[in-house]
Amino acid sequence: MKGPLFYSKILLFGEYGIIKDSKGLSIPYNFFKGALKSDDNLSDTAKSSNRSLREFAGYLEMIHKNDPKLVSFDFESLKADVAGGMYFDSSIPQGYGVGSSGALVAAIYDKYALDKITILENLTREKLLRLKQIFGKMESFFHGKSSGLDPLNSYLSLPILINSQDNIESTSIPAQNLEGKGAVFLLDSGSTGETAPMVQIFMEKMKQEGFRSMLKNQFIKHTDACVEDFVKGDVKSLFGNLKQLSHVVLDNFKPMIPAKFHELWQKGIETNEYYLKLCGSGGGGYILGFTQDIDKAKKSLQGYNLEVVYNF
Repeated sequence: MKGPLFYSKILLFGEYGIIKDSKGLSIPYNFFKGALKSDDNLSDTAKSSNRSLREFAGYLEMIHKNDPKLVSFDFESLKADVAGGMYFDSSIPQGYGVGSSGALVAAIYDKYALDKITILENLTREKLLRLKQIFGKMESFFHGKSSGLDPLNSYLSLPILINSQDNIESTSIPAQNLEGKGAVFLLDSGSTGETAPMVQIFMEKMKQEGFRSMLKNQFIKHTDACVEDFVKGDVKSLFGNLKQLSHVVLDNFKPMIPAKFHELWQKGIETNEYYLKLCGSGGGGYILGFTQDIDKAKKSLQGYNLEVVYNF
């Protein structure tokens, strides 16, 4: 057995902000992918995935019991397949902010959900919100509270524009210009990050009035502007807002930035050769970078593992 492929995602803008109703923009990233597979002879990694799927199946039964109207699955087939050695074969790194659990959730929903909303039907805002709600509940198994956006992105394989928590739509983004010097890139921090502890730090900070006001008046303001600029393809305005956003994150989200990157972050703001921001919840994994001249950025970031994900 081998199921269809589900891809990783990159939340270009909106990390932390979307918890408080900022805009967000999430795009599929086809470099990493995963699929459900079955095998009689499982490797250690596959065995670990199979064990996790067994627990996940139990969790899904509990969701169904608590809220039968939300979603139901073909539990008989799911359990039989798990017992037969099913696992999630994935190249998506875990703890890197690119949606490893999201792809798994999308794959399970696609194969086992009853009365599922398919990607071929007319996806109204109501249907998208319903999918997001279902996926949020499902993905909570992996890291506490989930917005459901990662699985939604993986399931639809389309860019998703988040206008607010209850207003999301699939969108188009400007076509890549492969000859262009501008680029969005991933920088490997060399360590994994855990989502739950980072969100915990954020929630603690939200108790301070100063932090709440910074979030609303600076972080969300610049995030919203970046989303609008990116979707419109207004590169000049985008980089002005990115610089501000990068600055706000360095000043206010230090615990989420691995310590050895603080200086590099500052260097980008000072030289304008690149701007860094969080990719997902931070704490490790990937850091997201934006540059108007990828050759300059590569030179400046020599010795670091850099992966271009979008050219403009």
